[in-house]
Amino acid sequence: MSYICLVLSNRAGLIATTALAPIAWGTTYITTSQYLPPGAPMLTALLRALPAGLILLAITRTLPRGEWWWKAAVLGTLNVGAFFPLLFIGAYRLPGGVAATVGAVQPLIVVALSHVLLGERATWIKVTSGLAGVVGVALLVLTPAARLDTWGVVAAVTGAVLMASGVTLTKAWGPSVPPLTLTAWQLTAGGIVLLPIAALEGLPHAPLTLTNIAGYLWLGIPGTVVAYSLWFRGIGRLDASVASFLSLSTAVTAAVIGWIALGESLTALQILGGVLALVAIAAGGIKDKPTQSAHVPAKTPVFAGKVPTQAGGEARG
Repeated sequence: MSYICLVLSNRAGLIATTALAPIAWGTTYITTSQYLPPGAPMLTALLRALPAGLILLAITRTLPRGEWWWKAAVLGTLNVGAFFPLLFIGAYRLPGGVAATVGAVQPLIVVALSHVLLGERATWIKVTSGLAGVVGVALLVLTPAARLDTWGVVAAVTGAVLMASGVTLTKAWGPSVPPLTLTAWQLTAGGIVLLPIAALEGLPHAPLTLTNIAGYLWLGIPGTVVAYSLWFRGIGRLDASVASFLSLSTAVTAAVIGWIALGESLTALQILGGVLALVAIAAGGIKDKPTQSAHVPAKTPVFAGKVPTQAGGEARG
C-alpha cells in the first residue's frame, strides 16, 4: 500500500512540475503585448530560443552524436524554430484568448498522433476531455469583443499542429536523453533555424528599453530554460497525451493574468469555461488501465525499432 501511495505521489509531483511549463507560457501573451517592442516577432523568437539553448549547452557540455544530429534538428524545428515564430505571430495579430483557443486543439492532435505512432490508446476519456478542453477554453477567452485575423488564426493552427508533432516525436525519441541535454539541443537547433528569419525581419525601429530587456529575460529564463527543461522531462516520463493536456493551463493562466493585471472582467460563463478546462486537464491525466498482461504491449509503437541508450549510442528494441 505504501508503495502504491509513493508511486501515485511521484506521478502527481511529476504532473505538477510539468504543468509549471505551460503555466509559465501563459505569461507569453501579456509579456509580448505589454513589455516587448512591437512588430518584431522573429527577433523575439530568436532571443528567446538561441541564448537559452547556448546556456544549457554550456551547462550540459554534450553535443549530439550520430542520428541525434538530424533528430535534434527535426525536434528543434518543430518545437522551436517553426513553432516560436508562429506563436509570436499569433500573439501579435490575435488577442491572447483567441490564440489560446486555437492552440487548445493541440491535445486532440497529440491523442491522434500518439495512438498511431506510439501505441497510446485513444480512449473515449481522452477524446472527450480534448473536446471539453477546446470548449472550456473557448468559453473562457472568446468574448464578443474578440477580433479574428486570418493570418493570425492560420499561424496559431499551424503552430498547434507543429507542437503536437514535436511532442509526439519527443516522446518517441527523447526519453533516453537527459532532459537538460535534450532541451539544449532543441533550443539551439531551433535558434539556428530562426537566425536567417530574424535577419530578414531586421531590428526594431527604436532601441530596446529596460522594459523590453526585462521582458526578454522573463521569456528566456523562466519561460524557456526552466519551462522547457521541465516540459521535456515530463514528456519523457508521462504519456505524450497526458503531457499535452497540461498545455490547456496556458489559456487558464493567460485569462487569470488578464483579469488580475489588465483589469479584464470574467463573466459566469467564462468562469464555467475555466472550470471545464481544468476538469479536462484532470481527466486527461487519468492513467489508462492496462488491458493486457504487463509483459505484452497493447500495441507496438511505430518508432520501436531503435531506442538510443545515450546521446551517442542505440540499442535494439
